[in-house]
This record gives sequence, C-alpha cells and structure tokens, in this order.
Amino acid sequence: MVLKAFFPTCCVSVDSGLLVGRWVPEHSSAVVLAVLHFPFIPIQVKQLLAQVRQASQVGVAVLGTWCHCRQEPEDSLGRFLEGLGAVFPHEPWLQLRRERGGTFWSCAVTHRQAPAAPRAPGEDQVMLIFYDQRQVLLSQLHPPTVLPDRQAGATPASTGGLAAVFDTVARSEVLFHSDRFDEGPVRLSHWQSEGVEASILAELARRASGPVCLLLASLLSLVSAVGACRVFRLWPLSFLGSKLSTCEQLRHRLEHLTLIFSTRKAENSAQLMRKANTVASVLLDVALGLALLSWLHGRSRIGHLADALIPVADHVAEELQHLLQWLMGAPAGLKMNRALDQVLGRFFLYHIHLWISYIHLMSPFVEHILWHVGLSACLGLTVALSLLSDIIALLTFHIYCFYVYGARWGAALGRPWARGPADARRAGPSPQLFIGTLLFTILLFLLPTTALYYLVFTLLRLLVVAVQGLIHLLVDLINSLPLYSLGLRLCRPYRLAAGVKFRVLQHEAGRPLRLLMQINPLSYSRVMHTYRLPSCGCHPKDSWGALCRKLFFGELIYPWRQRGDKQD
Repeated sequence: MVLKAFFPTCCVSVDSGLLVGRWVPEHSSAVVLAVLHFPFIPIQVKQLLAQVRQASQVGVAVLGTWCHCRQEPEDSLGRFLEGLGAVFPHEPWLQLRRERGGTFWSCAVTHRQAPAAPRAPGEDQVMLIFYDQRQVLLSQLHPPTVLPDRQAGATPASTGGLAAVFDTVARSEVLFHSDRFDEGPVRLSHWQSEGVEASILAELARRASGPVCLLLASLLSLVSAVGACRVFRLWPLSFLGSKLSTCEQLRHRLEHLTLIFSTRKAENSAQLMRKANTVASVLLDVALGLALLSWLHGRSRIGHLADALIPVADHVAEELQHLLQWLMGAPAGLKMNRALDQVLGRFFLYHIHLWISYIHLMSPFVEHILWHVGLSACLGLTVALSLLSDIIALLTFHIYCFYVYGARWGAALGRPWARGPADARRAGPSPQLFIGTLLFTILLFLLPTTALYYLVFTLLRLLVVAVQGLIHLLVDLINSLPLYSLGLRLCRPYRLAAGVKFRVLQHEAGRPLRLLMQINPLSYSRVMHTYRLPSCGCHPKDSWGALCRKLFFGELIYPWRQRGDKQD
C-alpha cells in the first residue's frame, strides 16, 4: 500500500521534532501541519492538541517523528525518537528523516498493532509530497471540470483527496496563530505571517468599522423605508420609477450599499468574495464618476456641450424633414398611394414642428440640466450613464412616436392580410364576403405605402435602441465586473485554485518518491463566470429570433422591459 505524506515546504530545514497533523484513512494520506520541537512536556502537548481539535473540529494528532541530521546522526537521537511512539501512540507511526545536506530523504511507516492480514515485505511505501502551506491555507479549491493536462512529470490526483488536504489546512488555522519563536512550553514550526503591525492595524480597522457600518446601515434602511412609501406607489411616480433606467440603477446601487455596510458576517467564502467584489465594483464606479465629473466641470465643457446640443437637435430635425419630403415624393422610383402618402407625410412633419418648438422652448434650461446631470456622476459612472440613456430616450421621443404609429398601422394592415383567408372560409352570407373582400383589396393596395414608412422609422428606432443598448451593456459591465476576483487572479493566482499538478523532485530506486504540489489557478473566463455579480438588467432579454418576429409582425420593442417580465 502507498501512503501519501503531505509535508510543508516551510519545515524542510527546521530542527528535529514531532510531526503534528491529521491522518486521512480513506485516502491513506497524512497531512503534516507543523513540527513540534524539543524540549517539551507531553501533557502540555496533549492539552494544546485538544484545544486545536475543539476549535477547528479537525482530528489533529502526533503522526510521527521528524529527524533533520545537520551533522552525522547519533544513535541516541534515533532511539529517543523511536521511544516517543509509546508516549504519543498513533497508527500508523510515520518516520521522516533528512540526511546531511538535504540530498537524501528516508521515509518509514511503523504499524504497532498487529494487522488483520499478513503484510508482504515492502508493501507499505511512502510518497512524500511537498506543498506550500501559505498558498494552500489562503486558496479556495474549485472542483476542476476537466482533469489537468499531463505535462512532463505531472500526475493527476483525485479531487476528494485534494479537498481533504485543503480542508485540513484551512480549518487548522488556529494552530498557526502560535508564534514560531515563542518562548512558551510548546514551540512549533509552521508558516505564519510576520506582519504583526499589519495585524494590529487590521484589528483596529475591524473594531472601528462596526459602529460606522451600523450607522450607515441605519441610514440606508431609512432611505429604503422612504422609497417604499405609499406616495411613490401612485400612478405617475410608479410608472416613471419602473421605466426610467436611472431609477433602476439607483435601486440596484442601494442594494449594493446595503450589502456592503451590513453588519452580518459572511457565512462562507462565496459570500465574502461577493461582498469584496461589490465593494470593488462600487469603488470603481465612484472613481470613474468623479473622473467624469472633474472632466465635465473643467474648462467650461458643460457650457460648450449646451451650446452644441441645440444645433445638433435642429440638424437632426432638419434631416428628418428632408427624409419625409423624400418619402412624400417617389422614393427610389416606387409607386406610392399619393393621398395616403401626403397624409402620413404631413402628419409626421407636424410632429417634427412641435418637437422643434419644444426644444427651443427648453434651450434656456439645457445648461442647468447638463450641470445637474454631471453632478449626478458623483454617485457613480453608472448613474450618469443611466441618466444619459433616459435623456437620449427623451430627445428621440419623436422618433419613438413615428415608430409606434408605423408599427400600429403596419399591424392593423397586417392582421387582415393574415386572417383574410380564414375569415373568407368562415364567412357565410354573400354581403359579408363581398365587404370583406373589398376591404382586403383596399388594404392590400395601401400596404406598400405604410410598409415603407414603417421600415424607415423602424430603422431609426433600432439605431436609437442600439445606442441605448451599448450604454446599458457598459452599465451592466461595471455592475457585474468581479474586480476583486480578477485582481486576485492577476496578483495572487493561488487564491483561486482550479486544481493542482505534481512535479517530480526525486525518483530513485530505494528512495521515496518526492513530489512538489503546485496550484493550478482558475482561468480568467471561469473567474468571470463564477464570481460575476448580478446586474440590474434594465434592457430587454429577447433572442434574435424573437426580435425579428416582432419587427416582422409590427410588435413594439420596449427597451425598458425587465429580465423577469413576461414577454409578448
């Protein structure tokens, strides 16, 4: 039988002592956590292990002996180490030995109890696996979807055994709190952070963050209570609150702030990672918003934008007028219904005239509106972008009206086309059949004129929706970007472990096989998929097929539909 002994690399040069760790019988593995040095009192060692077992719920015990022969080995030391097995009985008893210079290692396993079945000579072999205790302690093992690639000297391992190793080291963190250079009765060697001053600062920050988070959580609860007031449920306010992207983003940001300043402790690493990603996302959003705010308020850029906005609106309205005059003639040589063409053209020209009058009426207030829009960037770039999307929807409202008129007329003319044969089959008396045929013929000849207007204004509407869609995609990217997880993957890739790989250090006849366990980090795509934050989803979730179906049958495209709403 092959026994696997996981040995920390931080202990390869420490003095001789006892191996403290956990035995995993189902995987025939021994996870060494620390080396206990001489001198010590056995009763104090047993008390320390009992405290660690109670705090971590891990069966920590003395697994065997560790002998580091810096000089020629002495027989007295070997006999003394062998005699410790009677003081700390463990089955099996592991003996690790490093010869002078660290070139040769020897591993032996002793069974003090009589085995149930006779063992063949040389049946028990030890495979020595070195692991970085710091990386394993700080990492989070994700079950790999595929086995690691077989590289030169790489050996795949079972996921269950690796999970037991990672879980043992992570849950035994209380054992690592003791100082390596402690002058107490029990002296251990293991990995530990040397940043004592940083730990003190972190503890002070943690104690100070409690009252601050409690105060901010109370303020956010008050804001949520005001937002849930019955006044905001009245028809105009409730309609605007459900349709405007700015209101959706503000509600989403309020949920983020409530999660950040919550005094409830994270129950697992997934909740802790989500909270850290949320904090990083909000900080990035606010930083980008402040950068935009400083850019807008520098060198009178808001005044320049206000001065350029009215001429741009006039130019767009002028181009629409030219487009309608082109449609009222003979567009591309098409034969149109003259009377219907003139009625539709004048109808749309009248709407453009009303819209130009409205824009010029609002021109004195444009600079003040833009100033407040820029001021909203201090809440975050996503709030400013959502407000920009709503302003675009307001400025292109006349295009939306044209699209709605064309879609309604196209649908009205399309329904008789689709239902004409069925109505003809169900028609009983001949007068009804005659009237239905006459109406169907009239609508059939009027269809090209209305279809052309519908096609032109649908393309204009799709252009506006595409611009708003790009803005919403950018907002969703900032809201859902797991920035903290991506930073961990870039700076400390071992924190997000997809699996491990083994590199052969020594493989000689008569010597134990020595391997080095290295952590394979998650790929960036898996990090994005695993830790992606939920977005507000203020854009429609329609497939390309559903979108084409709506365009063909003249159904309206609502850009404000939520993800969970029922689709038509």
